[in-house]
Amino acid sequence: MIAATINIEGAVHQPRSFTRDELCTLSADSRMADVSEVAPNRRGEAVRLECLLNDSEPDETATHVTLHSADGFSASIPLAEIRETGLIIFQLDGEPVPDSAGGPFRFLIPNAAECRVADLDACANVKHLARIELTAGKGADTRYS
Repeated sequence: MIAATINIEGAVHQPRSFTRDELCTLSADSRMADVSEVAPNRRGEAVRLECLLNDSEPDETATHVTLHSADGFSASIPLAEIRETGLIIFQLDGEPVPDSAGGPFRFLIPNAAECRVADLDACANVKHLARIELTAGKGADTRYS
């Protein structure tokens, strides 16, 4: 069973942990009801990365966000490039995102580049997302190893 919480940690003043139920209670401005609006081949309800980060109060030294899956995969991408557009899908048809679809949390970069051609590539759309770590400099990245 994949972890049912997502943790925000690292270079933040207020480390946080969120459950799906807590994400459901965030304001409508913090969420996107249907990610297909920005990623036509994807579905689900998502919370905006920026809203979770604002709640955690990033340190001014944070330059990268490192996305860690529950199974050890990680991708580290520039914070400035993803802060406003990154999404965490947490619900599909009103239910938790199933493990088979990368749940319970799945990171999404709208308009991601093809894998291996940019920092914000499709390989950074992390399935089974368990931790979001802010770092000063690039963090752990297993995308191409």
